[in-house]
Amino acid sequence: MDSYMEYLFNGILSLESVEDCMKFFEDLCTVTEVIEMSKRLCAAKMLSDDLSYVDIIERTGLSSATISRVKRSLAYGSDGYADVLRRLDEKGLSPWSEGDE
Repeated sequence: MDSYMEYLFNGILSLESVEDCMKFFEDLCTVTEVIEMSKRLCAAKMLSDDLSYVDIIERTGLSSATISRVKRSLAYGSDGYADVLRRLDEKGLSPWSEGDE
């Protein structure tokens, strides 16, 4: 990892609330980039919950190629998705409201 990436990640780790994250990512990324990242995380959750590609495409609008990439990361990646999903589950957090599941 280069020093710029390390600086970025340390900056993200310094954020203390969802509001802090929203403000930082609003400044750092375009709205579309943040939306796409959030959809990828939601796709990872749906894949881990055994939803089909069709269901994930309908719910997120992601392409099957993007979903395939997320699935490959879940299976063969660095466990980043798995770690985050586990931590969110432990906190009882879900990407959808009660009626959406």
